[in-house]
Amino acid sequence: MKFTSSQLAYFFANRRTRTNIRKLLKFLGVLVFMYVFYSILFHYMVIYEGKEEEYSIITGFYWTLVTMSTLGFGDIVFSSDLGRFYSMVVLFSGVLFLLVMLPFTFIEFFYAPWMKAQNEARAPKKLNEGVKDHVIITNLNSVTAALIKKLDSYKIDYVILEEDLQQAVELSDLGYKVVNLDPTDFDTYNNLCIKKAKMVVASGTDTVNTNVTFTVREFNADVKIVATAASVDSVDILELAGANHVLLLGDILGRSLARRTLGGNARVHVIGHIDDLVIGEATAQETPLIGKTLRESMLRETTGVTVVGFWERGEFKQALPDTVITEKTVLVLAGSVDQLRRYDELVSIYHVSDKPVIIIGAGRVGLAASKSLSERHIEFRIIDKDPSRIFDEKNYILGDAADHAVLKKAGLEEAHSVLITTHDDDVNIYLTIYCRQLSPNMQIISRTNFEKNIKTMHRAGADFVMSYASMGANSIFNIIEGQDVLILAEGLNIFNHKVNKKLAGKNLIESNIRKETGCTVVAIKCQDKGMIVSPEPIRELELNQDIILIGSSEGESIFMEKYENKKS
Repeated sequence: MKFTSSQLAYFFANRRTRTNIRKLLKFLGVLVFMYVFYSILFHYMVIYEGKEEEYSIITGFYWTLVTMSTLGFGDIVFSSDLGRFYSMVVLFSGVLFLLVMLPFTFIEFFYAPWMKAQNEARAPKKLNEGVKDHVIITNLNSVTAALIKKLDSYKIDYVILEEDLQQAVELSDLGYKVVNLDPTDFDTYNNLCIKKAKMVVASGTDTVNTNVTFTVREFNADVKIVATAASVDSVDILELAGANHVLLLGDILGRSLARRTLGGNARVHVIGHIDDLVIGEATAQETPLIGKTLRESMLRETTGVTVVGFWERGEFKQALPDTVITEKTVLVLAGSVDQLRRYDELVSIYHVSDKPVIIIGAGRVGLAASKSLSERHIEFRIIDKDPSRIFDEKNYILGDAADHAVLKKAGLEEAHSVLITTHDDDVNIYLTIYCRQLSPNMQIISRTNFEKNIKTMHRAGADFVMSYASMGANSIFNIIEGQDVLILAEGLNIFNHKVNKKLAGKNLIESNIRKETGCTVVAIKCQDKGMIVSPEPIRELELNQDIILIGSSEGESIFMEKYENKKS
């Protein structure tokens, strides 16, 4: 009922629609007049022919309707020439007005406007005035689609701007909250409660993002604006236009892929931190840890670090006391800076490889990965078949990565890691299978653009898969919430949560967080004791404490659905 009323409101609010309705009513009035006139004239024709049978008024209306609609039952006919001529006039006028003009008039003046009103009701041109703390997204793509999933999990309202009405309706049918407005139009933001918005996310091309940013900033000087950029040269321009944060998503993904490369030794490789909690990874290859269980390794007792999980061939496993460490194991460690340094002192003497990392693809992502590796003093070789991307003969190799000779020239048979960074998922899957076949023990890190291909890449042999969409979505979400959300790999996150009334007063065992969501509490931030890493199961949670958890994207969504209550 509410949806129908909104359709009617849109339908009658338009001046052209009201004009069309008046025209349609006039046409229907003419049609009714003809029908009544012909029905009356019918009785005069009956008198003219001298028919003995008397016909009622209803019969006159019946004959007129049957004749005008071309049904022609033949139960009432005229025998004179004048009567037959009259019947033909009624018949032809019925064909013209009922069968030709009426359908087109109805479609033009009623049906088409009504369908447009339905579409506009599903994709309105204005937000309700009560909307606040919402995120305005100027373009739907893989990044913003992933962002919307996270916003839904955290119950943060959003709206997508879509200029094309049909596209806006299709997005609405898919369940997205959308308004049919041009993101570059100044007047658009009058209808979006911009002064009460949490953030504007400009996610189109660099030029469109600059237009959007400048327009929004002129309209509201205080709203936070996050803009994505494809080119480094666009960063300064977007900042001058008024963007608070400019994200080079290709650079972010490239550096994230490079951070997955463990390098040529067994030292801890830091992949991120939340406050004082540092998250790192370290390979067990070539270290005395191989063959020991986690309990036997005594890592916590000797270094203070906590092993929060293991990676083995792209699969994340829980850190159980009896888990055996193998040469394929990558330890996921949590601790303070000092604790991780003590771990490094223990294992830094063990060397894994001094061979360069191979990067396939010299696009924005590949170049960002190479820059990150250079900062870590790790050698690399980039393979690309575009001559314009070859800058020197030492680190760049011209050729097709599907050519064994090219891979051999890059040192694939001896390299410990390969980064596959092309923008084509099919090519990445192909190269993953090929590289795994040529070098079974190599660490393979691959990029993906579509979530549907993640499992396929893991089956193909990739150890880690990271997507453009997740990197961008989490980067934007961090800015929205002002908190750190780290991605260990595609689908596995570290996130924090403030203890509310649903969890306060319970210890970790009583909370059933791990059992019901699959997420694990890895740290608790206490006001008096600082960060407590790997808290004991019997530790009681206090109201407004920050807890840090590790879990899958699905687990995080379940946790937020079950335990998040912003009123508590």
